[in-house]
Amino acid sequence: MEEKFSQLTLDVIGLSLFNYNFDSLTTDSPVIEAVYTALKEAELRSTDILPYWKIDALCKIVPRQVKAEKAVTLIRETVEDLIAKCKEIVEREGERINDEEYVNDADPSILRFLLASREEVSSVQLRDDLLSMLVAGHETTGSVLTWTIYLLSKNPSALAKAQEEVDRVLAGRNPAYEDIKELKYITRCILLRAQVPDILPGNYKVNSGQDIMISVYNVHRSSAVWEKAEEFLPERFELEGAIPNETNTDFKFIPFSGGPRKCVGDQFALMEAIVALAVFLQRLNVELVPDQTISMTTGATIHTTNGLYMKVSRR
Repeated sequence: MEEKFSQLTLDVIGLSLFNYNFDSLTTDSPVIEAVYTALKEAELRSTDILPYWKIDALCKIVPRQVKAEKAVTLIRETVEDLIAKCKEIVEREGERINDEEYVNDADPSILRFLLASREEVSSVQLRDDLLSMLVAGHETTGSVLTWTIYLLSKNPSALAKAQEEVDRVLAGRNPAYEDIKELKYITRCILLRAQVPDILPGNYKVNSGQDIMISVYNVHRSSAVWEKAEEFLPERFELEGAIPNETNTDFKFIPFSGGPRKCVGDQFALMEAIVALAVFLQRLNVELVPDQTISMTTGATIHTTNGLYMKVSRR
């Protein structure tokens, strides 16, 4: 399941950013392999104790770094080609954003929007910004969907409630934008999977410039902050209340961090996860394959150690 959700989110982010279909759910290509190699390297670097990869000489002889460098080069060339083609189209059509609401049905990508806005930005900066979005917006949502469906499969009553809501709201059709706000239980299932609070320790002096690391995973499961902290309870957040965030929970809930450096793609990620989970539950039943050990491994996100296997059937 983790592999499939990861492929899905890669396809979504590719179309959203570049209007480029990786089609990773059904095909293999050098670009797809390069993306996964680069994403894996980003995760490994986030946990490497010694950043040896900052030494240019080592990057030319260490096999992992050689492979990663080739992957990044291929991705950059692909994105640069997409930027050049999109620039040519925008210039040829004389496209310019004048209205507050910009819609381009032929190419609704973020790249097209940025180029049509005529902001002064270099192709290199644009490329690097889009690649950052690709890394940040792919593995994270795939991981959330994986663990959400796992927890739902372990809690039959919650799974039944989620499917009942999907059936009632969507009535057999594909979800529209207006439906998202009505999928309240689904939303809370997803948010609960990413739940985080934060309590500053007392009587500790923090010097200027000192780094502070908050263990999001542990605080989310702290009984000092949440009742029944270890239980999967989407009802923890009132369905008719506001969608929980860092401000209305006094920073006890920060799945996307908070403050000026909060994740800029939080609404995109949440919308993507809601739609994906709603369509999945609308069409499929899931059941955990018995006698498998589900364990976690950490990187840039939390992954399953050996995958998540389920029996899937049409509803």
